[in-house]
Amino acid sequence: MAPHTPLLSYLATGFSSLRTKFVLFVGLIIIIVCSGLSWYFTSQQSTAMTRGLTDRGTLLARNLAAGSRYPLIAEDQIALSRLAQSVMELDEVVYVVMTTAEGRPLLARSKGRLLAAAAGRRAAESPLYPDPAIARRLLTSATPDSVVTPFTAPPGETLYDFAFPVQRRSGSKALSEPFGLESQEQSSGGIATRGTEKTYGVVQVGLTAAPLQSALSTLVRDVALITIFIILLGLLATLVLANRIVMPLRHLAAVVGRITAGDLTASVIPTTRDEVGALAGSFNKMTASLIDRDRALTAHMETILSQVAQLTTLNRTGMAMTSTLDVEKLLSSVLSLLVGDQAFQRMLILLYDADRGVVYAMRSSGLPEEHQRILAHMEMAVQDDTGVLAQVLLHGQSVHAQTLEAIADRLPPGAAGEARALGVTSLVVTPLKTTQSVMGLIAADRGPQPCTSTDLDLLATISSQMAIAIDNAHAYRELELLTRTLEERVKDRTQELEQANERLREMDHLKSAFVSVVSHELRTPMTSIKGYVENMLQGLTGGLTEKQTHYLNRMKLNVERLTRLINDLLDLSRIEMGRLDLRRTSLCVRDLSAEVVEGCLPLAQEKGIALDVQYPATLSPVSADRDKLTQVLTNLIQNAIKFTPERGQVRVEIRSRDDGFIQVNVKDTGSGIPSDELDKVFQRFYRSAAAPPGAQGAGLGLTITKNLVELHGGRIWVSSRVGIGSCFSFTLPIETSAGPKAEV
Repeated sequence: MAPHTPLLSYLATGFSSLRTKFVLFVGLIIIIVCSGLSWYFTSQQSTAMTRGLTDRGTLLARNLAAGSRYPLIAEDQIALSRLAQSVMELDEVVYVVMTTAEGRPLLARSKGRLLAAAAGRRAAESPLYPDPAIARRLLTSATPDSVVTPFTAPPGETLYDFAFPVQRRSGSKALSEPFGLESQEQSSGGIATRGTEKTYGVVQVGLTAAPLQSALSTLVRDVALITIFIILLGLLATLVLANRIVMPLRHLAAVVGRITAGDLTASVIPTTRDEVGALAGSFNKMTASLIDRDRALTAHMETILSQVAQLTTLNRTGMAMTSTLDVEKLLSSVLSLLVGDQAFQRMLILLYDADRGVVYAMRSSGLPEEHQRILAHMEMAVQDDTGVLAQVLLHGQSVHAQTLEAIADRLPPGAAGEARALGVTSLVVTPLKTTQSVMGLIAADRGPQPCTSTDLDLLATISSQMAIAIDNAHAYRELELLTRTLEERVKDRTQELEQANERLREMDHLKSAFVSVVSHELRTPMTSIKGYVENMLQGLTGGLTEKQTHYLNRMKLNVERLTRLINDLLDLSRIEMGRLDLRRTSLCVRDLSAEVVEGCLPLAQEKGIALDVQYPATLSPVSADRDKLTQVLTNLIQNAIKFTPERGQVRVEIRSRDDGFIQVNVKDTGSGIPSDELDKVFQRFYRSAAAPPGAQGAGLGLTITKNLVELHGGRIWVSSRVGIGSCFSFTLPIETSAGPKAEV
């Protein structure tokens, strides 16, 4: 196996190269396309040649049958021989056979068999004739017609036999037949009769497909040669194109390898002006950019190392800040880290009490112990002036002093002299500031070295973290103090809430009971009032004036409106108290919707509104309470009519869904509902501000409708566009053997 390893490696590398893949892919496409086109052309030519041969044979047989009618009846051998000889002169014709009505061959001429499949000469001593059964089938058929029969004769020659009956219609006049032969043969019984036609005999002409097959073989050979030539030419062009594309890429890959190894001086010489040449130019620019970037990286290495040290300090100070909630320990740890890691010579931290306006709890590092003891117990008032303390503590601004003398007159009294004595030459000061307040300041210096802007940025970052840590420590102390009493307060508040909830439940129960009682008590007198008013309008109490009739009609309308409100309140009360029971039966939503729409037609016709219902031909039944479902449809349709202007349209659409539910849509062309009100329309007593003044109601209909739909296991929702219309949709579960199911 070892000697074959280089060969296998070469083959694997070759097949994985871009050039090989490109040549194989394009070559495969060329081969498939050329082969497909060649096959299609050859197939079409073969079909056309075969069709031409059968057309010629059919025409020859038909003409020969037409010309041999009378000679065949008279059995004129001379005339029939002349006709057959004229047909046999054609190269494709192999034989001619004429059979009488009795099935007796009257004439047979043949060129003989082929000597071999590739030979052009035929053996006359071995005549070739068709199967006589073909003529007998035509003579015995009730409806004879021409027959084309292909068959194969040795040595593999394909022939087509064209058999055609010789006929004459019985209704033709006798004068059209020479010498009255037809009448004579009819009387003698020598002519076969088939329905309304007379069959005198059968003419069979045999055509060979050898010339066609020879021409087709030549065509296939020529097409195959042309196809191979085109494929080879395409593969050659593909190989040239692949080399033109891949070779520059290989050179580019070699240069990339040199650059990867660290040789940034390598470059590519563009050899073309196409995309590959543009890529080479861009690569050279990239190489030059890499050289510049390498120089920049080298130049900034010291800066990066410095920043790494600063990040290390920030990380350590952050860990120190999060490890304790003791402010004293926090300040001491941060001071020690900054002085040790960043080589600050002296640092000072002051905390600020904004309520008293003083700084206190001064902590320092790098100062003599005597100064540290004095600063630890010192408090200093902060005035809103131009001093450094005011700028940092009151205005939250940092200070970067390149020299001490630049801010000496802005330092507290005596501080400048003490700083000179300690050897301070430059100073940075940043506030300990949170988003809400300034909690103090932190100051630092490097002794004889000047402080830089980097020092100021580092100190500002650390100071903001320190401010948050100090604020968290103070918050933790307050939280610890608050936690001591929180449990007791929560317990008391929980007890109060339970008592309040109990009172609310009692009040809600009393409210529902009150609404139920009042509604029952109001419905009886309202019914009585409505009856009296109707009696008066019907004239039972005597004649009425026009004004009295107007007032009584207004009273009737308001009594009916109040009755509907009372009924809505009763329904809502029953629903909320859980006393509304559904009497489910098997219902057809289509029929019920048609009934409700018919009942609402007078109301729609008063406003000239087109009201119709659309539903599929077949619809599964639902298990629902007929009265409650009627109430749902009535509420939605009447609402749609109420909010639709004159000459508008209201449509009820019903359809089955794939999830086992039936969906009903009530669409209108009304004023629409604003998008910010869509989630409120089903709330109790809600009235839309965009509704027309005459369409306002009590705001209970949609609430009751929603509860009734949900009691049936369905869901209701609304979609609307202001000025275009609204669509209220709800679903009902289809009736099943297991009962209704709730929609998710």
